Amino acid sequence: MFENIEFLNKGFFWLLLLLPLALLWYVLKYNKQTAELKISSTKGFKVAPSIWSKLRHAMFVLRIIALALLITALARPRTVDVSTKTKTTRGIDIVMAIDVSASMLAKDLRPNRLEALKAVAADFIKGRPNDRIGLVEYAGEAYTKTPITTDKSIVLRSLRDIKYNTIIAGGTAIGMGLGTAVNRLKDSKAKSKVIILLTDGVNNSGAVDPKTASTLAVDTGIKVYTIGLGTNGMALSPMSMNPNGSFRYGRQQVEIDEELLKDIADVTGGKYFRATNNKKLAEIYDEINKLEKTEIEEKKYYNYDEKYRSLVLLAGLLLLIELILRNTIFKSFV
Repeated sequence: MFENIEFLNKGFFWLLLLLPLALLWYVLKYNKQTAELKISSTKGFKVAPSIWSKLRHAMFVLRIIALALLITALARPRTVDVSTKTKTTRGIDIVMAIDVSASMLAKDLRPNRLEALKAVAADFIKGRPNDRIGLVEYAGEAYTKTPITTDKSIVLRSLRDIKYNTIIAGGTAIGMGLGTAVNRLKDSKAKSKVIILLTDGVNNSGAVDPKTASTLAVDTGIKVYTIGLGTNGMALSPMSMNPNGSFRYGRQQVEIDEELLKDIADVTGGKYFRATNNKKLAEIYDEINKLEKTEIEEKKYYNYDEKYRSLVLLAGLLLLIELILRNTIFKSFV
């Protein structure tokens, strides 16, 4: 009955403070009304103990309980059932194009660039429950890891599975990565279409020129946010491979074609960012999240179930019982 309950007029609960005063008044009144007879001895009297004189206090207890129930009823207890209807009025389709070349294993971000990116990208995906998101991997060539979908569990699982491998040709084909992402969005009917393109290098392979891919993005109404990933100066990067298949690391100059990334962002109406550490990378995704807002229309319906009626009925029943007892069983004691 009182699960998830609220009280509309909580101020009436102050009246409960009167109940202890009523109890004190009743005790004092009872003591004054009790007659006393002092005699030297009661040996000549036959004492017959009676419980009725003690049970008559139950009438006062019934009255106190009834008053407490009435005060609670005045406070208007009720339960609230809230139902929400959400409608997305402006959906966004997003494709994240991720560089998976060997240089993404550089350790200037912790534990390396690729793992740092995956952690931040996962938080970004979780924060876009109403949008469709897809993933594209690229190195020397590009392919779609996950088509755009509303099922975030699929996207997150695919993101966790992204790792450096030798299946994709080596190099950094920015044009191929961007072109593949554009191809995933070109037929989208969403009000807004966005590509987040991340790389830590320069365009040095691939059959698609990045500027051509940028033109395709403009023609299909796609906005591109570009991110250059890597610290300024030298970074501990993979240099060669050991016989057991592990990488041998050495310090290497970080080279990012920032002019190209800026040009892609400017032409498509997006923005270029540079992530030099884990914190900066997280801030970049937060900023993109704020820039690309999904318009959501939410309607809430409130259903109130008043509980005071049952309290009033119970209080009335107790007062009726007291009245009956007062005029029947305990009539001679009152």
